[in-house]
Amino acid sequence: MRIFLFAFLFFVAQALTAQNLISSTLLLTKTKAQLNTQFGVPFIQYGAKLYRITYTTPDINGVLDTASGLVGVPNDATKVFPRLVYQHGTSSSKLDVPSYNASNGEGTIGGLFAGMGYFSLLPDYLGLGTSRGFHPYVHAASEASAALDMLRAAEQFVAQLGTVQVNDQLFITGYSQGGHGAMALHKTIQEDPAQGFVTTAAAPMSGPYSISGVMRDLILSETPYFNPNYLPNTILSYQTVYKNLFVNLEDVFKPNYATLIEPFYNGTKSLGTLNSQLIAQLTSEFGASIPRKMLQESIVNEVINNPNHPFNLALRDNDVYQWAPTTPTRVFYCKADDQVPYRNSIVARDTMSALGAVDFQVIDVDSTQDHGGCVTPALIQTLLFFAGLQQVTTSSNAPVSVLDFQLAPNPAREEITLRDLPFDGQLDILDIHGRVYFSTPVTTQGLSIQVGTVPSGIYMVRLQNGENSVMKKLVVQR
Repeated sequence: MRIFLFAFLFFVAQALTAQNLISSTLLLTKTKAQLNTQFGVPFIQYGAKLYRITYTTPDINGVLDTASGLVGVPNDATKVFPRLVYQHGTSSSKLDVPSYNASNGEGTIGGLFAGMGYFSLLPDYLGLGTSRGFHPYVHAASEASAALDMLRAAEQFVAQLGTVQVNDQLFITGYSQGGHGAMALHKTIQEDPAQGFVTTAAAPMSGPYSISGVMRDLILSETPYFNPNYLPNTILSYQTVYKNLFVNLEDVFKPNYATLIEPFYNGTKSLGTLNSQLIAQLTSEFGASIPRKMLQESIVNEVINNPNHPFNLALRDNDVYQWAPTTPTRVFYCKADDQVPYRNSIVARDTMSALGAVDFQVIDVDSTQDHGGCVTPALIQTLLFFAGLQQVTTSSNAPVSVLDFQLAPNPAREEITLRDLPFDGQLDILDIHGRVYFSTPVTTQGLSIQVGTVPSGIYMVRLQNGENSVMKKLVVQR
């Protein structure tokens, strides 16, 4: 009987592990015109359907949990799309995540990427959305595992949906905490081929890659910092994971700060509310929001003087820059970032370059922007970077289009050639803002256009013939 029971439980466990996808729920549908209006770009190519999916993934103790995430699906059954994972930034509360904010906040990015022709996956992470427990904040291993298992669940979702096809391309990006999560995912995929994925390109944005260096030095300094909530969030996270940082909150935090933090720890206070309270308390006591002042002085001294203190070991375990990517990678940041110091990106640049990173650049996209202001320029640069590598093809099951044309080379440098044009039509090249760079009537099946003076970027080539029209993306690169 015991042998039978063991065999039965083993079979059930294997079945649960193999069947990742639990449920899918359609949240909303956006037309191409609605997405163009929403994001202010004129050449989103597809409408999008946004779904919340739930799936199994191990929690930090290795026990299967039910996690959630947002899926953005391009609304075109005739095409085959690449996959894209977007790792989201710091959440203020358990439901402040993409799959519960599909129409606002970072959830809207799922619609943007889907409209640009990516089958988009936005994991909610462990401890957020439907997942139980305290969120393991900036914990590299679980940021990666939640995304990997969502990718696996997405394979089942695609088969179940039956109206979208995906190819083997995989793009990875994310902002702030999500920059850290994107780097962790990219690193895990490269260093563990058994995961079964290959990254096409990655673009972490404004992330805290140097947790044990740049971020630790900032928190332990006397510098005023207006996101002191990141400190307890990180400490509580690593206590949840490693279980050796403290017994009681007052072992680490001074009593009046432990009192403020406790309701956040038990889930009855948002991270945003905690931040406001911590700033007020620190300013009242010390004249400025200096996060280290909330810590017990004995803890500060131990962490500073003992490199092998459990705090320092946990921080080092979650650095994500000490490796060398072998697929195209861009790290985007803004030098005036007030929340995640730009030195995170510089440390990553210097270390990863020294280790032999291939096709790797670290770029200041706007040196005047703070953390919030950096989102748009970093995201635009990510879209431009990915567009040069993105492959969207026509499904073998799709009907032959009545209006189509061939465009090569793409990306282009000096000249493009168009073939299979109709004898009667209108051809336009538009930039990202909808401005017409080039326009000509079509009177022949073949046409060559010089683009040597066109600035690098993404453009759309629009062909109109009567009431019919078709647009194709053109990438100009130098």
